[in-house]
Amino acid sequence: MRIALFVTCLADGLFPDVGRATVTLLERLGHEVVFPDRQTCCGQMHTNTGYQREALPLVRHHVEVFEPYDVVVAPSGSCVGSVRHQHAMVARRAGDEALADRATGVAARTYELSELLVDVLGVEDVGAYFPHRVTYHPTCHSLRMLRVDDKPLRLLRAVRGIDLVELPDAEQCCGFGGTFAMKNADTSTAMLADKMRHVLGTGAEVVSAGDASCLMHIGGGLSRLRTGTRTLHLAEVLASTEDNPAVAS
Repeated sequence: MRIALFVTCLADGLFPDVGRATVTLLERLGHEVVFPDRQTCCGQMHTNTGYQREALPLVRHHVEVFEPYDVVVAPSGSCVGSVRHQHAMVARRAGDEALADRATGVAARTYELSELLVDVLGVEDVGAYFPHRVTYHPTCHSLRMLRVDDKPLRLLRAVRGIDLVELPDAEQCCGFGGTFAMKNADTSTAMLADKMRHVLGTGAEVVSAGDASCLMHIGGGLSRLRTGTRTLHLAEVLASTEDNPAVAS
């Protein structure tokens, strides 16, 4: 299968290993991954903060870039959530029904990584090897907007060598929420403290998730406390093998 990678701003700018791991994993499973180099921000930040008019050109550009592909994957529940639940809305509110229809078509072919693996490719055991104690944080957008349910956990349970431990109150938000963390810093910090307490209570070496943004928030808190617990994206865990082990950083 030929799959287009929508890498997202955060992975492109701050966490390139997440994009690389996604490609490594899919190629190992026998699929061709292409990277449309004209891709930019999908407009989620603008839409979420009320700048829908400014988001419209980004929505139009995203549709133009990814419309030629039958399958699009992103290692981010929040960005896929934006494509699915915001793009057509932004276009429709701007009075561009044609763009809304095209955006709906692209959205129907766009998948978060665990969705692609389990629902489209029909695989749960991806041949990964990760001999570490891991806990998993289900991010808000993947859980509530995309409803990926237990797909990431099913993938992790099939990883050889892993010691997967349940995260208490896993469905509670980590407190990031994009600009929420800046506009409501005290509330965000309190939510993060709860999440870190639950993570540390598992004794996990690594906390994993499907969104680099949440891992950035959780990882920042853990590193400031010098806990030694590291963060690793789901793609990086699944891309890990005995010959090419992932490095938590």
